[in-house]
Amino acid sequence: TRLAIDSDVDVIKFQIYSGDTLVSKLESPLRNKHFKKFELSKSQHIYLAEMVKESGIKYSSSVWNPQALKWLDKYIDIYKIGSGDLTAYPVLKETAKTGKPLIISSGLSFESEVVDTVKFIQDCNSIYFDKDYLGVLQCTSMYPIPSDDANLVVLNRFSEIFDLTIGYSDHTEGIKALQYAYAMGAKILEFHFTDSRINKDFRDHRVSLTKSEIYELIDEIKLINSLKGNYKKKPLKIEKDNGHHLSFRRAVYPSRNIKKGEILTHENLTVLRPLSGIDARSYFDILGKKVLRDFKTHEKM
Repeated sequence: TRLAIDSDVDVIKFQIYSGDTLVSKLESPLRNKHFKKFELSKSQHIYLAEMVKESGIKYSSSVWNPQALKWLDKYIDIYKIGSGDLTAYPVLKETAKTGKPLIISSGLSFESEVVDTVKFIQDCNSIYFDKDYLGVLQCTSMYPIPSDDANLVVLNRFSEIFDLTIGYSDHTEGIKALQYAYAMGAKILEFHFTDSRINKDFRDHRVSLTKSEIYELIDEIKLINSLKGNYKKKPLKIEKDNGHHLSFRRAVYPSRNIKKGEILTHENLTVLRPLSGIDARSYFDILGKKVLRDFKTHEKM
């Protein structure tokens, strides 16, 4: 947790559950036992939440045990609904009652299921019509996934059908998918974190970033922001200062010597750099006009 705090992220998220409130011990005893092994106590969660909050970083959690909402809510800035709980409507309803910002992941789901879940959440609490309160993440629920299963183009589709905050939850290896998702418009980036992947076999470590990789990702995001620039298209100062708005553009010039009284035609005109005199956009306007003096080949008109 200390390493995550020092990695300059905006939000640190945990998972809160108990084996018996998540997995049936009769239907799936091994999974039940697996989750019990990683349970944290209430006091341990509170200790971590306070550590994160005191550092000035937002604290978030996937609350897989709705009973924990009673004592955890005061620490949480943002709630997260994991892909597995996208259709867990009782969990969604209890979480929506808090009225706090909520992020949902869409792994395992059809588009129609994501739409249904968004509608259900908004029906539970109208505050979730506000994009500052509800985010939808593209996600593929496997660890790790190959690059062609990231399906980042879904970000574009979600932007079309939802007037909400769109993001990406990553399960690839490395930072490439995250930086490309950001370049494609993702406003939220979620990823796993580890202190090190060395000599660690558990699958989650393969998709987890280390502190140094997060710094690298942040640098890439800063570069992407710099490259994006301003959406308003206009000539830039650097272009004007170098005179390129004139030297790169064309004007109308005589393609041969033209005598006074001649008619301007395609045969005696051309367009050349630099833009000096008559703008090339006026070429067709001056065809058929009579010149009032002599012009030399390539002379400014």
